This record gives sequence, C-alpha cells and structure tokens, in this order.
Amino acid sequence: MYILKNEHLQIGIQHNGAELCSIKNLKNNKEYMWQADPEIWGSHAPNLFPVIGALKGNQIKYEGEFYDMPRHGFIRHNENLEVKKQTETSITFSIKSNEELRKIYPFEFEFELSFTLKATSIEVNHLVKNLDKKPVYFQIGGHPAFNAPLFEGETYEDYYLEFDQDLTLETYLLGESGLVSEHTRTVIENSNKLQLTKDLFNNDALIFKDIPSKHISLKSKNHGAILSVSYKDFKNLGVWAKPGAPYVCIEPWLGIADVESTDQNFKTKEGIIELETGKEYSATYTITIE
Repeated sequence: MYILKNEHLQIGIQHNGAELCSIKNLKNNKEYMWQADPEIWGSHAPNLFPVIGALKGNQIKYEGEFYDMPRHGFIRHNENLEVKKQTETSITFSIKSNEELRKIYPFEFEFELSFTLKATSIEVNHLVKNLDKKPVYFQIGGHPAFNAPLFEGETYEDYYLEFDQDLTLETYLLGESGLVSEHTRTVIENSNKLQLTKDLFNNDALIFKDIPSKHISLKSKNHGAILSVSYKDFKNLGVWAKPGAPYVCIEPWLGIADVESTDQNFKTKEGIIELETGKEYSATYTITIE
C-alpha cells in the first residue's frame, strides 16, 4: 500500500487497480473508506476504464470484431499499473497498451491515475492519452465506497445524501442482465436530499444521467457533514451499495452501462468518449472530508 499524508489526512492506495483504500482523518482518527469486507463487497473504490458497468454479452464490438471485456473494464484488480511519480502528497499510476490488453481493447493508449492531497481534499485525476493512429474510444468512472454509519450508536438511516440544489431525479432501472432499460422511477422530487435506507438499492444502483448538480455531501443527522464529492467533469452519477451493507458508493461517471437495446458498437455506445490521435483527455473528481 502507498501512503500519502499531510497535516489533516492520511490516505492509502493499494497497488492492484490503483484503488483508494483508506482515508483517515488525523484529527479524529476515523476511517472514511469502506474496508472491503469480502463477505459483503470486496472492493474499496474501483477505477472504471474503458467501460462502466455491464456490457451485453460481456463484449465490445469494434470494426465488426468482438472483444471480451470485464464489467467496469480492466483497471479494477489490475496488477500491472506502474508508479510513474510519487511525493509525500501525490502519486501517479500508469498503464499502457500491451499485447495482452490489445486482445480485449484494440487501441494504443496510456491511462494515468493521479491522487493528490490538498488540505482536507483528495483529487482523483484520470488522464487518457491517444497513442494510436486512429481515434480511441473509452468511458471513465469512479466507484468510491464510504463508511455509513461512521460513528458508534448510529444506524444507516441516520445518514442521507445532500445535493447543492433542489432536484427532481429519475433513476434508470437495470434489467435482469444488468443492462440499462428504458424504464425510470422518480427518486426525489424537488428536493436536495436523498435518505439512505436499507432497501434503497434493492433494484441495484441508482443511475442519474446528465445530473445538473455537481456536488454531493454525505451527512449524518447527529454529526452533520461527513464528506462531499465534487465531480464537475462528469455527466452522470451512480449511487449504490449492497442492500443492507454499511457503506454508500458515490460514483462519478463519464458513460454508462450498455442499454438493453444496444447493437454493441463501441463507437456509438451511449456516453462514449472519442479521443483523436495525439490528444489527451482529463477528468477529475474531488473527495473532501468535512
């Protein structure tokens, strides 16, 4: 595990998948990240690239060829990321296209993930470089899981998510195979508050497309603001937990799982980013401990 530290926070990032696995507040010694109990959900904060969520048939189709691609892409659990640079308060991981990856993702690229501590915030930056002679196609997403409740004597229902504005939000419902259906249901109506409950995620993740709010806070009825996530570079937001589990994932997404009606063409996949030869694409979200 790699440790970054300043006067406010100490964070840990594991080598596999460059996954943020610990955020400790040095003032109260609390651990804010879900500790990946394998009996419940064995991850902390997977990094999603070059796809988000499930794919029809677990494949992408590019120029008529099919390529097997794991759910959420190939950064998650990947042992082959290299540390490109590191200081006391920042670290950058990198992975480049290679023979193995070309079998599932037929592009020449470099993907960098950087974590930077700034006061009580952690900036998570994603950088994609097109090293190919053709456009590169991809999606990017975060999947950090935060402990809720954080304090003893509290319940999950003592916690809620608060947006920076009143919203009416519809979630897109997932079908049997984890693909996004055309069906929606209203989650909040002209409110800025989403109450956490044990059954909120009985039908899997809440998926908010083109969400106008770019700032969300996790709050406790008893202790006020716990943390917030800002995601101005991301169009969509996922919110998820295993039903009944003591955490919540706040997931900034550029892209979305396959829709049920997909023809699997990667170039026209909903939410896909097309990056021209020689260009770079950067997107950052920020976690702030209150």
